[in-house]
Amino acid sequence: MDKEAALGAVSQLWRYPASSLAGERLDAISVGATTVDGDRLFGLVDADGEIARPDREARWHKAPLLRTRLTGDRRLEVSIPGGDWLPAPDPRSDRAISAFLGFEASIRPFGAEQAAPSYVGPLTEARYAKAPIHLLTTASLARLKALHPEGAPDPRRFRPNIVVDMAPIEGSFPETEWIGRKLAIGDLLLTVSEPCRRCGFTIIAQDGFDNDPGILRNVVRHNAHNLGVYCTVDRPARIEIGAPMRFLSSS
Repeated sequence: MDKEAALGAVSQLWRYPASSLAGERLDAISVGATTVDGDRLFGLVDADGEIARPDREARWHKAPLLRTRLTGDRRLEVSIPGGDWLPAPDPRSDRAISAFLGFEASIRPFGAEQAAPSYVGPLTEARYAKAPIHLLTTASLARLKALHPEGAPDPRRFRPNIVVDMAPIEGSFPETEWIGRKLAIGDLLLTVSEPCRRCGFTIIAQDGFDNDPGILRNVVRHNAHNLGVYCTVDRPARIEIGAPMRFLSSS
């Protein structure tokens, strides 16, 4: 396969160590055969063990304000707004999270392999199967901004792994037209597999922007409920900010 001219370059890289909580913005990520290393290893549950649903239940709307990061030895740490980093799962972080949310809640691993060796608490199950790589372009964000000028289409509303900076295309959410195309991002090879259908999470306020139903309303109205795309991995690789993105075409 030959590489075509660059479409754009990576401007943001994200992983989400705990589902529904704020992501961790990085300078580089390692993309494996099915997902980003360190992505969605933990869940947030209530006292009954029910997994957080910020997209459907207002009581969870503050969950995306909780910050997350993985340490060098792959231990999860969380922080409530204005608070210190705390280890998780751990009674200290569970108490802080519960006080912040206003009801009993706790962090649990999705599997024993995600937990620290000393962890002997309960596990939980992911709400949905772990998604492939999620890619979003600034061109699509620019299109949404043009349709909804008073809104803030911040990438964090959409939880991408890879944000590619590319020139706006008038009237287009370009990556949703790429289904079936193959991409190279640095050494990473991907196939664009399906559009990313958006949910109520996109509406929720986070640090720096307000609750905004107009975000989802415009995505539904103008792009069939979709923004960004999922990609399957043809060749795993580590990628960094600035990596060029190109289409791959048959030679």
